[in-house]
Formats: sequence, structure tokens, C-alpha cells
Amino acid sequence: MNLSFIGLGQMGASMARNLLRAGHHVTVYNRSRDKADKLGAEGARVAATPAEACRESEIALSMLADDHATDGVAFGANGIASALAKGAVHVSCSTISTAMARRLEREHTARGQEYLSAPVFGRPEAAEAKKLIVVAAGKPDLIDRCRPVFDAIGRQTVVAGPEPAQANALKLCGNFMIASMLETFSEAFATLRKSGVEPHLFLSVMNYLFASPVYANYGGMIVDEKFEPAGFTMRLAYKDVRLALETAQEVGSPMPLASLIRDHMLSAIANGQSELDWSSLAYVAARNSGLR
Repeated sequence: MNLSFIGLGQMGASMARNLLRAGHHVTVYNRSRDKADKLGAEGARVAATPAEACRESEIALSMLADDHATDGVAFGANGIASALAKGAVHVSCSTISTAMARRLEREHTARGQEYLSAPVFGRPEAAEAKKLIVVAAGKPDLIDRCRPVFDAIGRQTVVAGPEPAQANALKLCGNFMIASMLETFSEAFATLRKSGVEPHLFLSVMNYLFASPVYANYGGMIVDEKFEPAGFTMRLAYKDVRLALETAQEVGSPMPLASLIRDHMLSAIANGQSELDWSSLAYVAARNSGLR
């Protein structure tokens, strides 16, 4: 298939690479050209603008940091919407607000273009290994059309519903669940350290109890304080919890724990943890407990 990929950060570069490995023709664009040139050396065509990247694409994928970046790339001068052919699909893999997803669907539809939301679960190493979980939502026929793309970047595709924003709601609530686990680990480890109990021992018990790779991986990062390099920064995690709360407000669903976590993430950012991994949330509980 003729594809384009916009946004080549830690996740996007690996996703685009796996599309190349699957035999697709991929044109890439990134704001900093050097990241695009690396994929150019692996067989991708490098474009100077998002519009140039997607002009001949059947499917244009974007993986961007937030609503603001998505808005600029989709609707700005030389953006995706200005050049995508009628009937071609924009697939946003970004973790964006449900409001932004609805706007993308509305604007693309007005231009005769198609739109799907397909955010992903997984850290950069999962993206490189093609082990992402893809959460897709939109018209069923469009999802079927895009399945070869999803199969090339992930190990499983889950359909959230017929409205693109439903995928974003699922992704935001999923990230809230992971953040809740980080909060509980952080509080438990602080209490254990003050009680003189070895945190690694506690982690081994929790691994027996939950048998979850998510618990094992993040618990290990917290115990060993391996917060750099960040797989997912505190800055982006704070954005996602904030967007989860906005979604909850839209539908009238209280999320008191999400409010607490948002405040703790804001405290982390205020204390210089913006670019550390979001598992460094543990430092907030440690500070609150009087630990170094």
C-alpha cells in the first residue's frame, strides 16, 4: 500500500520502520529532518511537508504529541487535509482528546476524506518489536481496509466502536489505569521503605499475586529508580490524565482518583521531573513521606 507517516518520535519511527519491513511504500515527514533521513536510508521516501508526504497516500498515519501538534499537522498550511485525496484515510495514532478526534472526523468528512482513530498501547521497545496493541474506532469498512497496516505495527487490534472518539476515550482511560498503578506502587514503596521492608521483596510478592508484565516492568523501574531515558515522559502522562478528566467531564462521570494523580503529576513537573519517565511519580510519594 502507499502510506505516509507523520511524526517520527520514539514511537513513530519504529512504527514507520515496521511498515517498511512489511513491504509497504512509505513516505515520511518529521519536523526535524534528521529523523526522517534515517528512515530514508532504510527505504522510505522523505517529504518536506505533511502535504507532500500524503499527497499520493491511500492511508496517512500520524503519531504526534498532543492536540496542538495534531491540529497544526492536520489543518495547518501544507497540512494533511490540504492534500489527502478524496476517499483516502487519515489514521491518527496519537493520544489526543475526544474533542479533537471529533473535529478530525468532521473536518475530513467535509473534504470527502476519511478518518479513523487508532491510538496504541505500548512503550518504545514494544513499538520496535511490533508488539503494540492497536485500539481502532470508526467506520467498520475503514477499519477492515486498514487492518494490514495495524497488523504491521502491532500484535493485536481491538475495535472500540463506530465513532473514532471512542478509541481515544479507551486509550485515555487505559493510561489512567496504568497511572493509578504507578500511584499505588509509589505510595506502597514509600511506606515499605519507612517500615524497613525491602521493596524488591514486596515487588516479588506482587508479581506472584498479579502475574502482570505491566506490574513487573513498572514496579522494577520504581524500585530501581530507572527513570531515564524516559519511555513515556511525565509531561505527556500529565497531558493524558488531564484529557481523561476532560472526557469524564464531557459525559458527567466523576474520576476522583484521576484528579489526585493529576495533582501529583503536576507536583512532579514542578519539581523538575517533566522529562523523566512517568514512573518517577514515585518521587512525589517519597517526598510526601519525608524520604530522600
